[in-house]
Amino acid sequence: MRVFFLIAMAVVISACQLPNPYKPAPPPKQQPAPGGAPTVPSPPPQQPAPVETYPETEPTPPPQPQKSYELGAASRSLVEQAHAQAATGNYAVAASSIERALRIEPNNPLLWIELGQVRQAEGNYVQAENLGRKGLSLATGDPRAQSSAWRLIADALRGRGRAPEAAEAEARANELATR
Repeated sequence: MRVFFLIAMAVVISACQLPNPYKPAPPPKQQPAPGGAPTVPSPPPQQPAPVETYPETEPTPPPQPQKSYELGAASRSLVEQAHAQAATGNYAVAASSIERALRIEPNNPLLWIELGQVRQAEGNYVQAENLGRKGLSLATGDPRAQSSAWRLIADALRGRGRAPEAAEAEARANELATR
């Protein structure tokens, strides 16, 4: 046991005396110049650190493709049915047909706009405006659907006697229609 302890101590002591490869080398000793003044060794030439460059402005994201909402075959058929029903003044049945289409395609903004137009035709301007705003919130990326929603909102506001707000909504609809 004693021999093992002595060997372990010898290994530890010898490891302490090994040069550290991560420690910089000591500076060279200065030799006195022939006149007695010590000379200062010149430092080794250093290369400048590479400088990272960043663009001054952030790159613009690629343009998003425009969406275009369409009605599915079943929804299209129900909307055509609703148009015929509304033409005869049967707004409750027309709204029911569009609500059936909404159960098929609940995230289609065109259906919400259609339902808003039926509500507006029956004189329910508050609900028409709300349905137009619902359609607008779902119509992201489709300027045509957004324009239709803003037009419905403008008509509903006009029906409620809020002409300045209606003009602003109409301007938004016209701006989107030109895209």
